[in-house]
Amino acid sequence: MRIFMLLFLSAIAIVQGQEQLPQDYFQNPLDIPLILSGSFGELRSNHFHSGLDIKTQQRRGLPVYAAADGFVKRIKVSAFGYGKALYIQHPNGYNTVYAHLQRYAGPIQEYVKGQQYEKESYEIELFPDSEVLAVKKGDLIAYSGNSGSSGGPHLHFEIRDAASRPMNPMLFGIQVPDSKPPLINSVYVYPQNNAHVNGSANPMKLRLMLQNNGSYKTEAIEANGLLGFGVSTNDQLDGASNKNGVYTINTTFNGVPTFGIQFDRFSFAETRYLNRYIDYGHYRTDRERVQKLFRESNNPLSLILQETNSGYVDIAETYNGMYTIEITDFAANKTTITVPIKGKKVLSVPSADRNETNDYVYADQSTAITTGKFSVFIPSNALYEDVYLDISSKGDTLFLHEDTVPIHKNISISIDASNYASQDLDKMYIGRLNYRGQPYYTTTYRNGNKLTAKTRTFGKYTLATDTTPPTVEAENFKDGQWISKHSTLELKIDDDLSGIASYRATLNGRFILTEYDYKTDSLTYYFSDNVVTEAENNLKLIVLDNVGNSTTFEATFFRK
Repeated sequence: MRIFMLLFLSAIAIVQGQEQLPQDYFQNPLDIPLILSGSFGELRSNHFHSGLDIKTQQRRGLPVYAAADGFVKRIKVSAFGYGKALYIQHPNGYNTVYAHLQRYAGPIQEYVKGQQYEKESYEIELFPDSEVLAVKKGDLIAYSGNSGSSGGPHLHFEIRDAASRPMNPMLFGIQVPDSKPPLINSVYVYPQNNAHVNGSANPMKLRLMLQNNGSYKTEAIEANGLLGFGVSTNDQLDGASNKNGVYTINTTFNGVPTFGIQFDRFSFAETRYLNRYIDYGHYRTDRERVQKLFRESNNPLSLILQETNSGYVDIAETYNGMYTIEITDFAANKTTITVPIKGKKVLSVPSADRNETNDYVYADQSTAITTGKFSVFIPSNALYEDVYLDISSKGDTLFLHEDTVPIHKNISISIDASNYASQDLDKMYIGRLNYRGQPYYTTTYRNGNKLTAKTRTFGKYTLATDTTPPTVEAENFKDGQWISKHSTLELKIDDDLSGIASYRATLNGRFILTEYDYKTDSLTYYFSDNVVTEAENNLKLIVLDNVGNSTTFEATFFRK
């Protein structure tokens, strides 16, 4: 198996322009068997997954080790995103990233805590000089956790090249057991221009039939014109039931290659183009990500390595053919789908379904639309293609199309709120309504009587008001209590409307570091910071929401 993998990786290196990737340079960052909850390149919301999500046995606090010699080049602590993250620069030009950590270890933890207290901020970004935090391969650097926007305890691990582009860690010899071929969920065909399939110009789901050898065959289709195909597929590695991403998808028509994508490396600048690569509208309505096996306009993905005629196949009348989709995982397990096609022209085919409205937007032009109190500005190239948009308003609510069309860069929503008193406007914001009709705060700016927000999501927006201050509750202590045996102070902070914007805690007038977890609304102070030096201690916590409502919480506790 080892010999096979080395040959396989050598072939990959040739494809990548003779780049020789080190195979024994990086070690497993955990001392447990590698079982993944997420694979490299996996399709996520608005991005491709940039590393491996390694399961930590549903536990926090597992030791995390440096994958190779180097130095800590960047540290970022955030309540969202990667949470507590660590970036190591290695002498060979590559970088490794360790994210969603519970805490750092040894000198790194001391350095971070010192900087947080100096800057009086939990959220912090640091760029230490190369001699400050040097590490050796196998050094303990942190402990695994669930910080930031993590959905459960795990370690997010990346390897990036010298241009900071994430690469598939498996290319470097990091192996994960995988004996199962990719799973197929569905196959779709997309007629282009005046093409048709089975007498229809609309996209069509094809019926899949499992064959005795484990491959799939779809129903035969009758078609004429230019066709694109799409597939919904996942991989399942050994030891886990997660639906992970596949490694390669290659297509042929009558044996001639037409399209190929391989999840080896991409840049962060292109990752949002995932929304152009998948059938975004289908995902929003059916929660299934169909990968379009053809390159449309405004899709610059470097992951696409092979394409003939942009991946489309042109079916002539009376011409029979076989379209084949071959899907593999990194361990070279393979699943194949064949689509029999018979060329047949239908003289009268209804046009593809399209909801024509008064607002037609050209993707390469800026567009301004006014409706009622609202104005919407769509900059050029914010959309991937020309499209009809359904935009209207009623009072303080804007109906900004449906979230079935992807937006690549921010568009602006503004509302003239001159009918409200100035003091009321200070507590107002533009919020996107969720499925329950509740406004989700969108960062809002005020200029006189006009409120403006930026968004990359279509949907329903409204002018919302928040006059309710955040709530604060002590979780593990009471006012006036002796808590000498406590290792932490724990509080719960919450704001149901505009959300928490900031907070600051002091003990006896001195700043203390409190860690915020938005997933549990928890705020935690660790007595190991050694700020408490007196028996009687006065805690003061000020919490602000996103429109400036403030709550001050005060309590006294005793400790010896």
